[in-house]
Amino acid sequence: MEYTMKDKYRLIKEQILIQTSTDPIKIVKSIMHQDFISIHGPEHHFLDGAAFLVAYKNAGGDVVLEEALNELMERAQTMPGAMCGFWGVCGSTSSVGASLAIIHKTGPLTDNDYYKDNMEYTSSVIKKMSKIGGPRCCKRNAFLSVSSGVEFVYKKYGIKMEASEIKCEFSKFNKQCIGERCPFHNNYNNR
Repeated sequence: MEYTMKDKYRLIKEQILIQTSTDPIKIVKSIMHQDFISIHGPEHHFLDGAAFLVAYKNAGGDVVLEEALNELMERAQTMPGAMCGFWGVCGSTSSVGASLAIIHKTGPLTDNDYYKDNMEYTSSVIKKMSKIGGPRCCKRNAFLSVSSGVEFVYKKYGIKMEASEIKCEFSKFNKQCIGERCPFHNNYNNR
């Protein structure tokens, strides 16, 4: 079936709203396996932050989930595909960064530690990605962005989310998989 980006975002939101886990990796992987999620694509600009938001909420984080998801969806729709290659900024990292900004209610004129924290998070993840290199992989970048978000909110705010071990289940679908260079590569997927 062919899905528009509007369809994909609607389906992602429906799936997110029924999640009860505090593990955003488990959440994001379960939705990545749905037929409306492409191996690569701007649906990750909503999905990755949405999985982070629901796990944050389920772990006791202070956020009105439906409002936060609507705001994230609006912001994600302004992010073009292929941001990583054309802009030097990962859409997945921007998605989790936008989620933090929504949680913290920060904006471009905010002058507090949350503004700085949001920048600290995104820059730390982009640095990790720069060490791995390309080509792009929306799954690898999602795993990096979301797992880094889990570590970050625990360290900064004491919000403890779960973080399951990450083993990529998508390598065989990614023609540009970098194999052993990927920290989440799982050899059995390539047999």
